Amino acid sequence: MVHENIIGNLLKNKDVFKALLRGKTHEEYMFKPTSDKWCMLEVLCHLVDEEKEDFRTRVEYVLRDPNEPLPTFDPTEWPASRNYTGQDYEAKVAEFLAERQKSIEWLESFVDPKWDNTYQHPKLGSMSAELFLANWLAHDYIHIRQLNRLAFEYLQHQSGVDLSYAGKF
Repeated sequence: MVHENIIGNLLKNKDVFKALLRGKTHEEYMFKPTSDKWCMLEVLCHLVDEEKEDFRTRVEYVLRDPNEPLPTFDPTEWPASRNYTGQDYEAKVAEFLAERQKSIEWLESFVDPKWDNTYQHPKLGSMSAELFLANWLAHDYIHIRQLNRLAFEYLQHQSGVDLSYAGKF
């Protein structure tokens, strides 16, 4: 695995997220296609929390000492416990972009990191620093897709026209 490529793509995705998230109206970022789906603000808050408390933290722990227990958390509780829908959208966009930049600078600062360091998760088994790094990028792609879907569904909702001419989403 070429770790520099993953890190480079995490950096590129900062611009992708910036383009997907900036310049939204309140109606756009609060839009939910159904009550059980997240709005853009909830996705954004999740991205901030995952950047700081999941991926960057886990990579750091496994690189530093793979025998040290990883911090536990339950991201399914965060939307309610952290009041995601009550957050300031523009402030969260700025926070996410700053945290991503901090992550990139941190990742680029490594000299010969031990990507094969492996943590033995009690339920999931062996989890290397490399695994967490690759999943960080995969997590980006999942939420880029989700944000694009939300934009498409908002357009469909707002325009009220059939969008099938554009192609199957």
